[in-house]
Amino acid sequence: MAERRTLILTGASRGIGHATAQRFTDAGWRVITCSRDVVPAECLRDSDRHRHIVADLGDGASVEAFIAEANAVIGEGPLNALVNNAGVSPKTDFKERLGCLNGSLDHWRMVYQLNLFTPLMLARGFAAALHRGRGAVVNLTSIAGHRVHPFAGSAYSTSKAALSALTRELAAEFAHLDVRVNAVCPGEIETAMLSPEYEVLIPRIPLQRMGVPADVANAVFFLCSDEASYVTGDEIMLTGGQHLF
Repeated sequence: MAERRTLILTGASRGIGHATAQRFTDAGWRVITCSRDVVPAECLRDSDRHRHIVADLGDGASVEAFIAEANAVIGEGPLNALVNNAGVSPKTDFKERLGCLNGSLDHWRMVYQLNLFTPLMLARGFAAALHRGRGAVVNLTSIAGHRVHPFAGSAYSTSKAALSALTRELAAEFAHLDVRVNAVCPGEIETAMLSPEYEVLIPRIPLQRMGVPADVANAVFFLCSDEASYVTGDEIMLTGGQHLF
């Protein structure tokens, strides 16, 4: 009987994170999840294959504590995949996205902490376990990191562009550890966080529809599977063709 594979997934309490955790659980993986809150009732899974750790990944000390607790769960065993899904795109007090001319620099630093520095800290913190598992890292970037997006805001967009660059750099360095690093770049995905204003973007999408969380989860699963064993430093554009224009 093959040894059960282990995934660490951040931002797992809703939307893409929930769908991704379910995709791996259905495939028999042990899933260690993390979010600021306990797992909602609709996300509860078989406790034998699911461990949830509450942590605020926007806080450096909390990230370090999460790394220590998750590594204790893994022990001397392998980690087969790390998926950095947690992210933030906050608004100002007057409900605008953080742009270059609004919002405090402290708010910008908060965005960069969660969207860029936390994935770096987690990759470092789990590098040894990933090496033991000849594992994979998948970062969730965004179409907003590649072009100006009407609703994303500059802080979010530039942090995701930086995460795309970090993915390439990690891929080059982690190859020496037999660890692959890739990214999935979603476009417009239907989640509870999506506001009605996004409907105007559908005509810009060649497939004429928004994606669903399962679309992202399937791409993430592929990049963590043996079928992607020769794929590293890549970024899958999961946009329905929106990135073409």
